[in-house]
Amino acid sequence: MAAGGRPVSRRAEYAEATRQAIIDAARTLFGEKGFFATKVDDIAVAARVAPATVYAVGGGKQGLLRTLMDVWTTAPIVADNIERIGRLEDAHAILRTVATVTREMRQEFGDIMRVMIATAPHDPGVAESLATATARYRSGNGFAARRMAELGALRPGLDAREAEDILWLYFGYAGFFALVDDNGWSYEKAERWLLEAASHALFGDAGAPAA
Repeated sequence: MAAGGRPVSRRAEYAEATRQAIIDAARTLFGEKGFFATKVDDIAVAARVAPATVYAVGGGKQGLLRTLMDVWTTAPIVADNIERIGRLEDAHAILRTVATVTREMRQEFGDIMRVMIATAPHDPGVAESLATATARYRSGNGFAARRMAELGALRPGLDAREAEDILWLYFGYAGFFALVDDNGWSYEKAERWLLEAASHALFGDAGAPAA
């Protein structure tokens, strides 16, 4: 049903199905072949549409990567957990939430992140999209850091801005990719280690137990 309870027309259903097929094809091909090696014709073949449709519906490769960035950075889990962090009254629980959400997001959207990080140094448009994604990503960490500071949980001498930087060190792009991709750790093992290390850095304790 459309907004207001109106039925969705077949044309609208087809248009949305076509758009989603193009987005899905681009995501798969970008992950498998890389952004530059993927051609619009490849996306068109995989989505079973004409190349002109990829441009008209998806905005070409640049538009599709921007769309995938929005899919990642505006996923419902982001808003849900920002709301949850706002309700939590225990800083260790906030940190556990950050660790778990980061792991879940990395498992779900890590392919998009990898493509953007690899492509950004060589393409100004992708670099701009990555900067937008990073700002959104860091804003969530910043909110968590401010909540920890409000609760008086940060170790002496550490303020909310520095806490945000520490969260970014452990739960930005590098932490999970280094431990999982480079070192072959499981996501769960990486989450536990990053949680304990970040807890020590933020609170000065030996680490919070996993939830």
